[in-house]
Amino acid sequence: MLRFIVDREQSLKEFTDNHYAQASFVWTYLLKNKEIKINGKKTGANVLLQAGDEVCYYLTPKQSEKPAFYVLYEDENILIADKESGVNSEAVFAALRRERECYFIHRLDRNTKGLLIFALTEEAENRLLTAFRERAVEKRYAALCFGRFERKSDLLTAYLKKDADRALVRIFDQSVSGSEKIVTEYSVVRETEDVTELEVVLHTGKTHQIRAHLAHIGHPILGDMKYGVSEQNKAKNANRQCLIAKSLRFQLSGKLSYLNERIFLSRFTLNELFK
Repeated sequence: MLRFIVDREQSLKEFTDNHYAQASFVWTYLLKNKEIKINGKKTGANVLLQAGDEVCYYLTPKQSEKPAFYVLYEDENILIADKESGVNSEAVFAALRRERECYFIHRLDRNTKGLLIFALTEEAENRLLTAFRERAVEKRYAALCFGRFERKSDLLTAYLKKDADRALVRIFDQSVSGSEKIVTEYSVVRETEDVTELEVVLHTGKTHQIRAHLAHIGHPILGDMKYGVSEQNKAKNANRQCLIAKSLRFQLSGKLSYLNERIFLSRFTLNELFK
């Protein structure tokens, strides 16, 4: 049993997704079997929680041991986690905070696997946040997309505008009111008749940038339920986006400059998905 105290008003589902990944994995099971207690009472519904509520989850040992992430690297300043698909970045942070002091630096989409950086001191947090603003952290992604690319490598420029009401973004070839410029670089790694693996480098880091930008040029990511085409995904039996935050490389100065000698690589690959 794991016990939590709620910090603000939110649904039980939102709280679970952001605080306890293992419970999120078996959400339907927990509700069906009433294996969650709110203030000592069992519930089988996605109830609204209030600040101060106590939430207790009753998972089997097997359920509670399913990994949500792996610690790839840790020293006195930073921790790099390798996140599984289907896990909120906030849930990784919450799990780490239960064991140590740490600070949130950036996020990955729930269904994107791969590398997340956390600071372990306030000084490291300030330095890393500055590095992200100054584009001193190089992030490379592996993506599996529909179709073959006419250009084997390209530097794409477009304009991204958030649509908050629909919880997505829209891409435009020209600047429109409220949009932000995005730059996405890709190179083809391998391809079949209808599927291509890319290495993608973000030169700007906007919400859903890779997914939306590739869909905009006619090459949605396999398994992307938001920006992809459902018929294509069904044909490939792809129900989760094939996107990995694959590598990290730093270009830092000062106390964290020792990290510049390393390239950090995710354990995850697209090999099993490239068919």
